[in-house]
Order: sequence, then structure tokens, then C-alpha cells
Amino acid sequence: MRVLITGGAGMVGSHAAEYYANKGNEVIALDNLMRSSLFGYDKESVEFNWNYLAQFDNINRVKGDIRNEDDVKKALGKGVDAVIHTAGQPGVPLSVKIPLEDFSINAYGTLNVLECTRQVSPKAVFIYCSTNKIYGENVDSITLEEKETRYVYKSKRGVSEALSMDLTGHTPYGASKYTGDIYVQEYGHIYGMKTAVFRMSCIYGTRQFGFEDQGWVAWFVVANLTGKPIIIYGDGKQVRDLLYADDLVEAYDRFINSDIPHDVFNIGGGPRNTTSLLEFISMIEGKTGIKFRRVEHKDWRPSDQKVYISDISKVSKALDWKPKVTPEKGLERLIEWVGANTRYFI
Repeated sequence: MRVLITGGAGMVGSHAAEYYANKGNEVIALDNLMRSSLFGYDKESVEFNWNYLAQFDNINRVKGDIRNEDDVKKALGKGVDAVIHTAGQPGVPLSVKIPLEDFSINAYGTLNVLECTRQVSPKAVFIYCSTNKIYGENVDSITLEEKETRYVYKSKRGVSEALSMDLTGHTPYGASKYTGDIYVQEYGHIYGMKTAVFRMSCIYGTRQFGFEDQGWVAWFVVANLTGKPIIIYGDGKQVRDLLYADDLVEAYDRFINSDIPHDVFNIGGGPRNTTSLLEFISMIEGKTGIKFRRVEHKDWRPSDQKVYISDISKVSKALDWKPKVTPEKGLERLIEWVGANTRYFI
């Protein structure tokens, strides 16, 4: 099988590239390596993953931009069997600062990759990395109960695909990803492409270069191990379900090898793999034996969902899939990786 992975130097993209390379497939990793510059980071970040992928003889690394038709078609070459579209502008606060760039990458970039794929490889499977942020503030319509260290859903286990995406605030990031989400669905319906939209919750893993504005799981680990302060927006009782990157990629692979023509899935760790920020801070300190230097609280950020837990019953049944890596085990792997690579974070 020949697989194109956009955003191949990102955390999810590099895990996907490694997964398919290890299975003996031909992999093309497309990336413009602009993550550090987007977030104003003065050190290398995804360049680490770019160099990591160089060890695989069956991974062809192509430096290019998903918004550039020539770059995408160069990566597609004579055709591929699957496209895993992980590339994107991932920062919610950043989208508020640079809405045009955010739209250009997430909305137009997705449409460009879709159309290039349709022209070159119309029978290729197309996987889109969407987000829970497409539901926006509609998530907050679910009644919550406040506990000592977290909020919990009062009458639901998780958010299903049936929740409305309309008539609510999203942030520019939620809106641009929503646009890509709809286009991927439409290419499945009108052009008959085999497409899957995975609306992801909190994905984490090794080789994740987390910043305060994006990738909070890795950022908290980095801050703990390097003695940096962290800021919690709100009271810290907000909850997310965590999913390790390798488990996510396995779900992609199961869809690629399924008979499902096109579909939409909410995916995350589900109700059994949740944590609040306060609980995660305690978990990190327990694993490393290091107290955080300082934890500062600030006001809630716009459209920051107090609780988001994926209802993964649909994806679990359709793909015979479930998460394997617990937050505790995944955190141990992340701590080990950050500890071995602290020079990239200080």
C-alpha cells in the first residue's frame, strides 16, 4: 500500500508514518515544517520528527505546503491508496489572532488536498483529522455536576456524533476545522470517495511538542520537568478524555481496511480514560516526584468547553476498536521521552 500523510512531521502524522512504514508500506510524509514559527517558538520542534522519520527507507519526506497544488500533487505522485490528512493549524487561541491564516491552512488546505486526491487518486481512502471543537459551545448545553476535582456529565457518558454543530460559538479554529469536516463528508457523498472524518478529543503521545496554546498534555509534562510555570484558564476542573496517538492510528487503519464507504466518528479515550487538569497535575507530580514550580489561574478562555468526553460507542462498534493505552501508561511514555530530550525545551 502507498500512503500519503500530510503533516507527517507532526505528532499524529509522525506516529502514522512510523506505523505504516513498520508494516512495510510505502509512505510519503508531506510537511512544511512551520509549527515553531506559527507559535513563535525559537527552537526546533517538528524538525525532530522530520529527522526521526529519516531512518525509514520506505518513508519519502517531501517538504511542501498543503495549500500549494504543485506540492500536494508532487507528494501524490502517480497515485496513492490512502491519504491521512493530519496537517493543520492546531491552536485555538492562535486562530483568534490570525484568522485568515487559520482558514487558509485548515479550510482551504483541506479542500486543496481533497481535490488533488480526487484528481490523481479518486479511489484512495481519505482520512480527515477533525476536532471536538466543531461542536463549539453546544457541548456546554449538557448539564454538569461539580465534584471536588472535576466536572462530570450529569446524564450522559459522552458526546455523540448527533450533537448539533450549528447556532453556537466555535472560535475561528472550530469554524475552519468545521469547514474541512463538511467538505470531506461532501466528497464522500457527491464524488463517491471513501472518506472518514475523525472528530478527535485530546490526542497525545511521544514526540509531541506541546505549547501553552496547543498540546497541553505534553506542555504540562515539559513544564514539570524543566521547572517552568503553567497557567490554568478557569478552575482546573475541566475534563478531557485522553487518547494515545498509536491507538488513534490503529482506528484509521481499521477504517482504511473496512467496507464502510464513508462516515463520521467521534474518537478519544472515552469515559474510561478521562482526567481533569487538576487531576493530571497531581498525576504528573506523582510520576516524576517533582512539584510544579508555579500554577497560576486566569479567566476562562472563549468557547473553552468545561467538559468534553467522546462517546466512542459508534467507532468502537463500527471498527471493532477500543483504546489500549491508559492515561497512566501513556503519561509514563511521554515523561520518559521528554526527559530524554529536554534540550529541545529549555
